[in-house]
Amino acid sequence: MLAQDFATRTHSAATQSGARKKQHRSILPSFFHHARQSLDKLFVIKAIYIPIFMGLILLLAITTMSSLSVDASVQLTREEWLQPEENTLLSHANSQHKAVVQAGGSAISSLNALGFSFSEVMAMQAAAKKIHPLKRIQAGHAFIRHDIGDVAHVYYEIDAGKKLHLSRAKTKWHATLEKIAVTHRQVYVEATISDSLFVAASKAGLNDRTTMNLVDVFAWDIDFARDLRKGDSFQVLYEEQYNDTGKIIGTTILDAVFINQGRSYHAIRYQLKNGQDGYYSLDGKSLRKAYLKAPVKYSRISSRFKSARKHPVLGYTRAHKGVDYAARTGTPIHALGDGRIVFSGWKGGYGRLIEIRHTNRNHQTRYGHLSKFGRGIHKGVHVKQGQIIGYVGMSGLATGPHLHFEFRVRGRAMNPLLVKHTPAKPVPKPEIASFKRHADSLQNSLKLAAQQSEWG
Repeated sequence: MLAQDFATRTHSAATQSGARKKQHRSILPSFFHHARQSLDKLFVIKAIYIPIFMGLILLLAITTMSSLSVDASVQLTREEWLQPEENTLLSHANSQHKAVVQAGGSAISSLNALGFSFSEVMAMQAAAKKIHPLKRIQAGHAFIRHDIGDVAHVYYEIDAGKKLHLSRAKTKWHATLEKIAVTHRQVYVEATISDSLFVAASKAGLNDRTTMNLVDVFAWDIDFARDLRKGDSFQVLYEEQYNDTGKIIGTTILDAVFINQGRSYHAIRYQLKNGQDGYYSLDGKSLRKAYLKAPVKYSRISSRFKSARKHPVLGYTRAHKGVDYAARTGTPIHALGDGRIVFSGWKGGYGRLIEIRHTNRNHQTRYGHLSKFGRGIHKGVHVKQGQIIGYVGMSGLATGPHLHFEFRVRGRAMNPLLVKHTPAKPVPKPEIASFKRHADSLQNSLKLAAQQSEWG
């Protein structure tokens, strides 16, 4: 009975499903039939009305043109017929090229690289001869070619303040000397030394060149090889100079304070009426002394002056009549003071040695173990205080790169670290009032900059 009911229900469901499928099949042909009829009607409408519509537009255009008075001699402008006009800016476009003078290079090679022929270079040299001979160019400086139309211009920066300008009009070259526009900006930095002077200065935003200038300013009072301590600090108000291209061309320290081992040193830059400038303390005394505190600007002392010391190479004990400054090979060595070179060459255990007799004729300084001598340094040459006379090395009896430095009085070796340094002349009395006003102005600028730095 149950099986019969199940069979009945199954047959009924199958019958209904078949009816629905048949109904679907009957609906689809009907749908496509009506859609096709609609499309046929649409095409009939388009075929009738589109030609009528286009005819009306053509009739309207003919009527309008006939109502206008047209001059047949006037040609109507069509955009596609226009030829591009000559761009005067492009025809006179500026082209600029640069050639940097290489070490050992010449003006000929540099100017050839800018596209000038040998004959043109000769003409340029002739034009520049009385202004700035092209034989006096320096490596690292650049020739810049700047063409404007048919006129060629060549510039060579002689120094931070002036440049040579060569210009060619037709076939003739002309040379003039031009001043470089320089802009100035005052900058203030301060720092406390925790590891190294250069690290502290760099973190404060001071570049290496200005840091070395700071060392130069206080070189007569502070031995940067042995006197620096953790916690020392400095404040610097300096001026940056920029050329007309925005490139920084130099810095000048105007006012500086250096606190070393609790003692404060102050430096004010001041130009005397005779044109000479220098650094002075707040009371007008010159910071310049007869001798620098050390011949190597930034190093460390590896061996001091001793009456008896075991020689690291020879192995036996003997007097060490100088001070050894450990530094990297190639570190510049500076003349301690003005004088004349009385010896320059190889001398036994000293290796390469320079000896200078200073201006008072009682003092001599010796510089040993050099890797090489400075340019133009030889016996009989006069040198100025701070001039580079050689470079650190380890020639002779040396276990590592360092400078062996001696200070002698009437031929007798003295401890260089105990030599008293006589100061140079102070600000002249007639100028002291002017100096005081200048110093006060810089002091106010320094204090104001320090306050603004604290405010952030």
